[in-house]
Amino acid sequence: MDKKKLLYITNKISGSGGLERVLSIKASYLAEHYDYEVHIITLNQGDATLFYEFSNKIHFHDVTVNGVPLIYFFNYKNGIQKVVNQIDPHIICVCDDGLKGFLLPKILDNPCPMVYERHVSKIILEAEKENNFKNNLLTKLNYAIMDYGVKKYDAFVVLTNSNTSEWQSQNIEVISNPLSFFPTESSTLNNKTVIAVGKHCYQKGYDRLLKIWQIVVKKHPDWVLEIYGSFSPFHDLKTLSEELNIENNIKLFPPEKNIKNKFLEASIHVLPSRFEGFGMVLIEAMSCGLPVISFDCPCGPSDIINQNEDGILIENGDINAFSDALIKLIENKELRSEFGRNAKNNVERYLPENIVPKWDTLFKSLMKN
Repeated sequence: MDKKKLLYITNKISGSGGLERVLSIKASYLAEHYDYEVHIITLNQGDATLFYEFSNKIHFHDVTVNGVPLIYFFNYKNGIQKVVNQIDPHIICVCDDGLKGFLLPKILDNPCPMVYERHVSKIILEAEKENNFKNNLLTKLNYAIMDYGVKKYDAFVVLTNSNTSEWQSQNIEVISNPLSFFPTESSTLNNKTVIAVGKHCYQKGYDRLLKIWQIVVKKHPDWVLEIYGSFSPFHDLKTLSEELNIENNIKLFPPEKNIKNKFLEASIHVLPSRFEGFGMVLIEAMSCGLPVISFDCPCGPSDIINQNEDGILIENGDINAFSDALIKLIENKELRSEFGRNAKNNVERYLPENIVPKWDTLFKSLMKN
């Protein structure tokens, strides 16, 4: 029997972000273990080296788009349509958190069952925007387009149960991200290291984390905070750490391809995000036996963390409560070990062999219908 053709439409995937990481795991697993011929359309990828590893069974197609908005749109529409006509897929899965992704069913005129997978919270539209009439109007317009586009898809997949409250549609499915690794070993939790992972941006809340760390190091000056993620001139953590007089207790690193080893060398993982789509780094840290502390932000951490069992959820924005929780884990190795053991056990539910079959079931049900 001929393989079913599965086409992913996304943006550039050479970066170190969560969407790229998840796509590399999921698409590769489907290509290697299921009866799918997997294709991926990227935008302006060119000859860029991929940060994550993708199966060599995957077929890549790159579309070049540029110019002013109208020309960009026609380049996008014509480029995507050309590849779709060439492949003639049985299923199209869109991984594009931008506005244009919501319009693809209309642009392509639904050539086959189409699935949208949403990797971020709706709140991202309001992040770092000044509260004024123009911005509020643009946000409402974007929401209207998104709410229209959601209903044009055969299935709209979100990552957590809490994400479902952001969308008013009957085609919502919940499928979490799969783990990228699950090491046999666990951290000893002996190193005096706290780790955070993610790009430097408003969403990730590192400005809040540094204020938390200022409180913590006054009591535990022998501990170090390590942050791994893409740097940004708009979020200068080095300067902020100097202003807070904690630069000797913070180490800033670029994205780390083998982040598993860094988790295994740490003793606590922290997620200070203002909002998330899921919280991939949480389950990765927990798979390495790390206890975790996270703000209870929308959306994701409350679906992953079992309160006071494998980690601690803090009211979003409560810096003092976060620092108290961090100090508590620093001072109690036995509690760290208990949380770490539970964390490793609890995230087995995110192994690819438990998550990817849900995608296979969804795709087959849509093709059948």
